Amino acid sequence: MKRFLPFHKSTVPLNESKNNSRMKTLRRISQVVFLFLFIFFLVNTEYHGTFDKPEEQSINYPVKFFMELDPLVTLSTALSTHTLVNDIGWALTIIIGTILVGRFFCGWICPLGTINHFFSSYKPERKGKSRVTSNRYKKWMTIKYYILITLLVLALFTSLQTGLLDPIPFLYRSLVTSIVPALEMGLRSTLNALYDTNIYFFQSIANSGYSFFKLSFLSNERLYFHFSFIIGFIFILVLILNRFITRFWCRAICPLGAFLGLLSRFSIYGLKKDNAKCNDCNKCLLHCQGACEPQGGVPWRQAECHLCYNCETSCTENAIHFKFFPQLESIIVKPDLKRRRILESALIGAVLLPVIRATSGGTMQKNYNPGVIRPPSSLDEPEFLTRCIRCGECMKVCPTNAIQPTLFEAGVEGIWTPTLIMRIGYCEYTCILCGQVCPTGAIKKFTEDEKLGRPAKTSSTDSSGQQNTAKPIKIGTAYFDRNRCFPWVLDTPCIVCEEFCPTSPKAIWVREEEVTRRDGTKLLLKRPYVDEDLCIGCGICEYICPVNDKPAIYVTNIGETRSRTNRSRLEGNTEK
Repeated sequence: MKRFLPFHKSTVPLNESKNNSRMKTLRRISQVVFLFLFIFFLVNTEYHGTFDKPEEQSINYPVKFFMELDPLVTLSTALSTHTLVNDIGWALTIIIGTILVGRFFCGWICPLGTINHFFSSYKPERKGKSRVTSNRYKKWMTIKYYILITLLVLALFTSLQTGLLDPIPFLYRSLVTSIVPALEMGLRSTLNALYDTNIYFFQSIANSGYSFFKLSFLSNERLYFHFSFIIGFIFILVLILNRFITRFWCRAICPLGAFLGLLSRFSIYGLKKDNAKCNDCNKCLLHCQGACEPQGGVPWRQAECHLCYNCETSCTENAIHFKFFPQLESIIVKPDLKRRRILESALIGAVLLPVIRATSGGTMQKNYNPGVIRPPSSLDEPEFLTRCIRCGECMKVCPTNAIQPTLFEAGVEGIWTPTLIMRIGYCEYTCILCGQVCPTGAIKKFTEDEKLGRPAKTSSTDSSGQQNTAKPIKIGTAYFDRNRCFPWVLDTPCIVCEEFCPTSPKAIWVREEEVTRRDGTKLLLKRPYVDEDLCIGCGICEYICPVNDKPAIYVTNIGETRSRTNRSRLEGNTEK
C-alpha cells in the first residue's frame, strides 16, 4: 500500500507546469461547452410557432446532435435493425478519435460524465487516505463491460435496451421527464409568489423573471409526466453515489464507457510514468477520475482513463505525462475481463429475451394493450421496439404534453417508450414534430399531407386520370361510453366532442333524437356518434370531455395505421 505523504514544494519546471495545467483547463472548457450545448438543445427541443402552416414546422437547432454523436446508439440500433438507421458520421468521429487517443469522450464531451465529475469533485468530508483508497482500481469496475455485452446480445436479437443505461438517452430522459419539469414548477411557483405579494418591486422582479426565463428556459406550457418520480429518483441516486465513489456511474455501470474502453486498447496516445521520480505522494490518485492507476510502480490501465489530466497536473515531480506511442510494458491495454464472465453475460442476454417477451403480455404480436397509443407514423410494434432508445425527444417536443413514458403498459421490453395519454394532452391535428426529432427512425419523418391523407403537390395520377390519395395516419379510434355520456345517460345537451373534432368531414357526428324524460316531458336532443372510418384517434375529444374523472369518450389503439393485425374482427367482413 502506497503511503500518503504531506504536500511539499514542487520541483517541476515552470514551463512544464504551465503545459500540464493548460490541458486540464482545456478539458474543463470543453466539458462546460458541451454541457451547455446539451442543455441548449434540450431546452430548444420545442416548437414556438403556430400550426396554421405545418409546412413551416421545424425545430431551428440540430437537437438530435448528441444522439447521433453517441456511438453506442449507432452500434446497438445497427445490431437490432440489421441496418444503419441514421447518419453515422458523428459517431464514427468519436470511434476514430477513441482509437487514436483513448476515452476522450468520457472526460471531455459526455454531459452526464461532466455532471458526475462535478458531484464527485465536491467531497469536503473525504480527504487524504480515504479518497486515495476509493480512487484505486477495483475489480467490480468490470461490471460495465458485462452490462455492455448483455445489452448488445439483446440488441442482436432485436430487443433494443441500451437506451436504459446509455448515458446520453439516460440523461436526456431524466432531465426531460423529471428534473426540468420540477425546476420549472419551482421557478413558476417562486415567480407567482413574488407577483402575489402586490408589492411593486417584487412584481417587477416576477415580470422580468418571466420575460427572461420564457425566452431561455420555461416551456410554453407546464409539463407533467407519468412516473417522473421514478425516473428522477434513479437520476438523483446516481448523483448521490458520486459522493461515495468518484464517478460511480462511469466506473461501474456506463455501457458507452465500456464500449469506448474496449476501443481505447488500440490507442496510440497514453500515459508514461517515470517511476524513478515518483515519491509516492499519491496526489495523482487523490484527483483521478477514472481509477486508472496513474501512480508509480503499477501499470496504467488504459481502458479506464478519461483523459482528465488531473494526475499530470497534480504530480509535483513531473513523473507523469501523456505522449504518443508510450511504452506498452507499463500499460494494461485490455480490461480485466474473465472469459467465463463474458460467456455468462452473453448467455444472460440470450435468456433475457424470451423471458421479457413472455412476460410482456403479448404486445409483440397480439392481445394489444389498448391504452398504448404510439405517436403518429410510428413503426409497427416489433420494429418500433428495435429502434426506440427511450431518449424522450418526442416527449419534449410534443406541444400538448400528450406523449408520456410508459412503465410496464407496453410490457417489460417497452419500459420508458412513448405513448399518448389523451387525458393529459392530444395529438395536434397538423403537428409533425415528433417525426422530426426521433433520432433512430422509430417514428418516421412525415409531412402534413401524409398525416392527413391529402394528395401531395407532386402526387401522381392513375390510368383513369384520378389523383392518387392516401389514407390519413390513424393512431387509434375513439369510442363512446354511453353510460357516462351526458346526452345518453342524463338526457343533458352536450356536443363538445363534435365541436372540437378536427377531421373534415367530422368523425364525430350528432343525430337529433326525441327522448322522454322521467317526468314525461319530451326533449329533442343531439346524441353523438363516431364514424370509425373517419376517426384518426387524435384524442382531442377525450381531452376536452367534460366528464372529469373517467371520460365518456376514450381512444384505444385499435385500427392504428402502423399495424396490419390490430383491427376489429368484423373489419372487412361486413356485408354490403
